[in-house]
Amino acid sequence: MTAQPFAIAQRVSDWQALHGRHDLPWQNTTDPYRVWVSEIMLQQTQVSTVMAYFDRFMARFPLVSTLAAATQDEVLGLWSGLGYYSRARNLHACAQAVVQTHGGAFPRSAAQLAELPGIGRSTAAAIASLCFGERVAILDANVRRVLSRALGFGGDLAQAAQARALWDAAQALLPQQDGDAPEGFSMQRYTQGVMDLGATLCQPRQPRCVSCPLADICVARAQDRVQDYPLRTRKLKRSAQQIWLLWLTDASGAVWLDKRPTPGVWAGLYCLPVFDSEAALLSAAAKWSRAAAPMPLPVFVHVLTHKDLHLHPWKLSLAKTPRAEGDAASKGQWVPAAQWPGLGLPAPVRRLLEAG
Repeated sequence: MTAQPFAIAQRVSDWQALHGRHDLPWQNTTDPYRVWVSEIMLQQTQVSTVMAYFDRFMARFPLVSTLAAATQDEVLGLWSGLGYYSRARNLHACAQAVVQTHGGAFPRSAAQLAELPGIGRSTAAAIASLCFGERVAILDANVRRVLSRALGFGGDLAQAAQARALWDAAQALLPQQDGDAPEGFSMQRYTQGVMDLGATLCQPRQPRCVSCPLADICVARAQDRVQDYPLRTRKLKRSAQQIWLLWLTDASGAVWLDKRPTPGVWAGLYCLPVFDSEAALLSAAAKWSRAAAPMPLPVFVHVLTHKDLHLHPWKLSLAKTPRAEGDAASKGQWVPAAQWPGLGLPAPVRRLLEAG
């Protein structure tokens, strides 16, 4: 790497001060609540997508106590479209834990933060370092890429022992005492900087090495093997699932929505009734109306991280508002047209309803 101790930490800290991102809505604060919400939203989601959601979320839930007091439906409603809805459920549970267990104040150490619902090791370290200056390493997907390339770390990160070894290497890059720290080093700038490097320069494809502050000490670049890092041999296989959706409307424009069970696809969200076959959908539709038949709409694909959902919507417009019976009555309800936009809906269902 380099003979100079903490060279990577110093270079990244200095680079961030001059060239890193400084205008994101969750930056320029040491408020752990704002940092925490942004970190959870940014998991597997691009910054450009998160920005609008973050502002709306903060306007509705300005304090952790406000979030803790909300209903899960309110939280999922504001989260709708961001995907990975377990994040929203964990966010709500975590806010309640902070209020109930910690008196509304976030713990100040990464170790304590990691004990809260939905906060993993890297997120805990990000909050502790950005808000409280704790000298603890983060290792999200962007940072794994930056450090494995810079250090030439060739261990297979699909193996737990190798993943722990990279964590150890990341921690060793940080000065642990003030006397060890290079002049001008800032833990907050380093943490933000190493994330910025991964997001803006050290990208998975076409990294901008000529602009990188680590270019001359990057092992992967010296080897001309940048694309070989990080190494992860075990990859999740993609799968596909066929889903039939029954879109029921009444004369007033209300739509029938079920609440999805947990666990499962779209757990906890409101959704059009879901079926695993066309025959099952048609059988259910017949129970709502013998006089009218549902009409098939174009099939479309909704892409999840490791699964393609092939969605088959059928629409049935009813002249009256019939009462549901049996299993349907226990799972769903008629929701007026003015109200369903505020509910937590799966993104493809929301788009379908908005298209009318």
